[in-house]
Amino acid sequence: MKLLRFGDPGKEKPGVLINDEMFDTSTFGEDYDERFFETDGLHRLQRWVNSNREGLPKIKSGTRLGPPIARPSKIICVGLNYKKHATESNMTLPTEPILFFKSTSALVGPTDALIIPKNSEKTDWEVELAIVMGKKTAYVDEKHALDHIAGFCLHNDYSERAFQLERSGQWVKGKSCDTFAPLGPYLVTKDEVNHNHLHMWLKVNGKMMQDSNTNDMLFNCTHLVSYISQFMTLLPGDVISTGTPEGVGMGLKPPSYLKAGDVIALGIEGLGEQKQIATSYRA
Repeated sequence: MKLLRFGDPGKEKPGVLINDEMFDTSTFGEDYDERFFETDGLHRLQRWVNSNREGLPKIKSGTRLGPPIARPSKIICVGLNYKKHATESNMTLPTEPILFFKSTSALVGPTDALIIPKNSEKTDWEVELAIVMGKKTAYVDEKHALDHIAGFCLHNDYSERAFQLERSGQWVKGKSCDTFAPLGPYLVTKDEVNHNHLHMWLKVNGKMMQDSNTNDMLFNCTHLVSYISQFMTLLPGDVISTGTPEGVGMGLKPPSYLKAGDVIALGIEGLGEQKQIATSYRA
């Protein structure tokens, strides 16, 4: 099943994608939020859709899509989780996952504009596979971790490298700017994709910059869920962004960063595509 949310920012309604057509599920009566996931919402929604399929209103083509989940309690990101990306960053492969947070206020829809932050010098792109949690999770072992996952999303983990690396080395500052977390277009339930082997790509102005596969991850999805749950409780709807492959702007020679007017397109096999246009910050 593929879940989506549509409508104006802050006023999104729930929907589903069936055979490449979008349908409004507002009359189900629930948004895709923490309570939805913790009360077995995916199975309840599937049964409801099966029973009400013929009466579901179609969503007009071209309607704005928002993030496919309502604001999660946290967005946890994993750094240097692709071997070739660590190499291009001139950093040693980590022996344990590197974790940092991304502000939930950075969350936007898959085609919303990227706003280059005020005083930004080095805004960069990062295509990533995101995990969405389906259950409250603490101290789970790896063999049971998949049972706690609701599904997967496409995420662009935008980063301002000067904020991230040159200002006290606190990564969260370079990760949390407004519009720095486009998510979606869909939440795809875990039964529909093989998360260990998904083609992923990103282009800037039509030029392929990242072209890789999730099989290059150093720590896979189930390991990450288990590992993170040893340090914090994961709540239903929480997002774990699992790292980016090689090809980021910082790793180019010379480095290259985004400017107003640039078009960023990206996708992951089975999870859909995104497209953002970079714009300058305006107060």
